[in-house]
Amino acid sequence: MPGLLLGTLFFALSLSPSLLPRGDLIQGVIAGLSLAVGYLLGVFLTWLWHYLELPRPGRRLEYFLQGTAAVVAGLLALSFLFRASHWQNTVRELMGMPPVDEVRALLVGAVALAVFVISLLAGKLFRLALRLVSNALQRHVPRRLSNLAGVTVAFALFWLLIDGVLWASLLRSADSSYQQLDALMDPEIERPQAALRAGSHASLLDWEDMGLQGRQFLAATPERTRIQEAVPGIARQPLRVYAGLNAAESPEKRAQLALQELIRVGGFQRSLLLLVAPTGTGWIDPAAIETLEYLWQGDVASVAAQYSYLPSPLSLMTEGAYGVETTRALFQAVYNHWQRLPREERPRLYLFGLSLGALHSDQSFDFFDIIDDPFDGVLWVGPPFSSPTWQRVTQRRQPDSPAWLPDFRDDSVVRFANQQGSLHQGEADWGDFRIAYLQYASDPVTFFSPSTLYREPAWLQPPRAPDVSPDLRWYPLVTMLQLAADMGAGSAPTGYGHEYAAGDYIDAWEALTDPPGWEQAELRALKARMRALHP
Repeated sequence: MPGLLLGTLFFALSLSPSLLPRGDLIQGVIAGLSLAVGYLLGVFLTWLWHYLELPRPGRRLEYFLQGTAAVVAGLLALSFLFRASHWQNTVRELMGMPPVDEVRALLVGAVALAVFVISLLAGKLFRLALRLVSNALQRHVPRRLSNLAGVTVAFALFWLLIDGVLWASLLRSADSSYQQLDALMDPEIERPQAALRAGSHASLLDWEDMGLQGRQFLAATPERTRIQEAVPGIARQPLRVYAGLNAAESPEKRAQLALQELIRVGGFQRSLLLLVAPTGTGWIDPAAIETLEYLWQGDVASVAAQYSYLPSPLSLMTEGAYGVETTRALFQAVYNHWQRLPREERPRLYLFGLSLGALHSDQSFDFFDIIDDPFDGVLWVGPPFSSPTWQRVTQRRQPDSPAWLPDFRDDSVVRFANQQGSLHQGEADWGDFRIAYLQYASDPVTFFSPSTLYREPAWLQPPRAPDVSPDLRWYPLVTMLQLAADMGAGSAPTGYGHEYAAGDYIDAWEALTDPPGWEQAELRALKARMRALHP
């Protein structure tokens, strides 16, 4: 009974809003997991109470307390279920989405019940394995020692089953599927023909070895004539270089190939050189690069190297170290060449990463290696919560600044921006070496944290961010499950969550790189053009 009561309470709390709007199916899964976690916690606390031989209330009082708690929990669940539509609509309204008529309670309940039953059956199997081992050992060892051995063996068996069988099988299936997708030759993606374009017949990098995301990135390079229509001054043809995962057998060799191709096409003769860290699949946000190319009249060269073809969560779990190794190898190859060039002749060097790319870009260099000759700056967008520099800066922010838009020291090195900009604002002038973060407060990739299991996150403290629901509250365990679901299966319109808008990229690049010759009216026109190209 305590398990069911606490599970019902967790079920009710899971219906409250989180960072992103949720569909009925996702809500049902979260509610089922919350019910299962609450049930497990209630059962454990009951066992602990009996194990410690604490006094129990009388039978009548116990029935009365259980009945009262059951009524309260049931009413709470019904109340929260009734308000679920309103809560979802508060989030949707903040993001400019149409309201939902109602949350389908029967569907949410059915999915939640299915998830709970599956979790309960798994718990029963675990308990059965524990008892079988414990009973077999009790003939030879003391009872509590046999119980401890039973728990250990049961955990080991379940871990082998989940990690060695189920997880390995899923990984093999995902690896095969995404490998085939990466190798797909889309007939609509045309191979570059100009000799000074990466992937052309004159290129050092084979078109077939680029991978699907690399081919899309190169084929989407805007033509000089199209840029010329939208920018002041005379435009140039942007340069892009991409080393696919199959270009060479090691990160160092791929980095050297990318460097040689960058030299061949004339990347070091441009005003701006951008070192890009892709996401897990090798994808690079077109809006992020194209906006910079337009701002600089095409006088930009970009270079990237693929380290995986798996989605970012899978890539981080299975190939995290390899992603860092690849990004670091490319940085060292490009930076070492750039550093040897005469200062007055070399381009300004910037780093860029979105999501997992931001994490790997953060780990691609050591400040002690560049302190004598630093590059110009970085733009890290939607950085994952585990990003080391982001964590340190956010924790050491000025006390009067919110966690979702921190002020770090005097703003002379690190600055943060969201949908409202703010990179131009700072106590001191922005120095020659600049670190810029673009992040939305509604982005669960950035603001999820395992510590929400037991502690209210700092970004929920007032003042509340404008894109976070005023009805969002922190609940132990439940909020962590909600944020994990937002991160794994949540979706939001462009400009919210983990979907970064072209207009916000323009504001960030303009403040970070100071492109010459732009008036505010021209920037507004460029934003309108980019919104049409990247809605």
